[in-house]
Amino acid sequence: MRMEHVRANPEQGLFNRILWVAQNGLPFPGRTQRYLKTALPSIGVIWLLVILYLIVAPTSYSSRTTLILPGSGVGSSINLETIGQASTASSSAFSSSSLSPTENYKRLLMSDVVLDRAADIADEDEGDFPRPTIRLVDQTNLIGVNVAGDTREHARRRATALREAFLVELARLRADEAERREEADRSRLDGLEAKVREAQRALLQFQGETGLVSMDQFNGRVAAFDALRDRERDARTATRRTQAATSRLASSLQISRGDARRAMLLGADPEFQTLLDRYANLTAQRAEASGTLGSRHSTIEELTAETDSLRESLSQRGRALTGLSGTQIMRFADLAVSDVRAGLMQSTLLADSEAAGESAALAEIRAQLQEQSATSAQLVEKASELADLTRDLRVAEAVFSSALAQLDTNQSDPFASYPLVQTLEEPSLPSRPSSPKLLFVLGGGLLATFLTLIGFILLWSRQQVIRKILPSG
Repeated sequence: MRMEHVRANPEQGLFNRILWVAQNGLPFPGRTQRYLKTALPSIGVIWLLVILYLIVAPTSYSSRTTLILPGSGVGSSINLETIGQASTASSSAFSSSSLSPTENYKRLLMSDVVLDRAADIADEDEGDFPRPTIRLVDQTNLIGVNVAGDTREHARRRATALREAFLVELARLRADEAERREEADRSRLDGLEAKVREAQRALLQFQGETGLVSMDQFNGRVAAFDALRDRERDARTATRRTQAATSRLASSLQISRGDARRAMLLGADPEFQTLLDRYANLTAQRAEASGTLGSRHSTIEELTAETDSLRESLSQRGRALTGLSGTQIMRFADLAVSDVRAGLMQSTLLADSEAAGESAALAEIRAQLQEQSATSAQLVEKASELADLTRDLRVAEAVFSSALAQLDTNQSDPFASYPLVQTLEEPSLPSRPSSPKLLFVLGGGLLATFLTLIGFILLWSRQQVIRKILPSG
């Protein structure tokens, strides 16, 4: 059958010839030898390349170091009594699901600025420093870094330089962030300080113009006004009590306060009292003699003459003391004969004097009350304005103090944006080369050989496959 295909198909067109070759391949004799002659050189080339790679490829070492990021949030609070409160809290950098500090640090480790700095530290050209191999371990904060080098020491030196450059860049970023934050905070503090000064100026100007410097002073004035009212009430009560006592004494004596004062004046004069005593004795002697003697008796006439003379003397002395007439003087002489009555008159005069003093004090207190009442409304308005200015100043000072404390607290956590990095594993000194790896190269050569053989086997058995796919006719 195979020879029939060979004889029939060459008489057809070019397409049929190609199809016939694909189906039947080359003539059977020597076909296996041809495949072997083609496959063996190919395999030889593969292993020649493997050997050349092992010979020519430069030996490379890889130093490994591991970094760890201990993440935790930091919070602080400062409470300044009567001034304000400042608090700050920084959540852990790992608390965000959208940001990964390890991924950021991976990018930073592979950035040109870090590589250039590492090359400078390692005393190499910037373009010669290789990019490190970064490996992030899932579910951990570990960063594995591998850096290649020509020798063991070279690899470790490069890894050390890369870690140092990375930490220097981190420090620079933190310092730049702190500087920018401080600059922004200080700009804000300048504005707050200007508000504090403006509030102080307004308050001092108000205090200078009104003389009201504090709410305590206002409260003191209000308390003094209330105390003055209490004093006015007490003085009014005392005045009324004293006036009532004076009126009652005067009513009991049936004389006015003026008559009582005149009677006391006459009673206090020794000459008038001496004349009054002599007048009383002569009056008594004349009354006694009148009981047994007639009015024309010489004794009666002598006593009457002496009595008249003494009356005249009493009138003259009394007129000199009080300015009253003789009849009025003699009436006062009758009033002054009793010590009890004289005592009551003295009490009346004392009560009257006390009432006059209390009335004067009450008048003065009422004058002060009227003066303070006239200014109380204005004082209340000033106190209200003073309270507003004082509150504005306190608020401005509290905000300024809080911002000032916030400035300090912000600097207390430099790892808020760039978490702390620790070295878990120091750069290692590799014990064996990392490249070329003999097993990998041999494995690659074997794989290439295997694939080549598979290819030739498929080519060699293609006729059976094509016959199953294409129709035999």
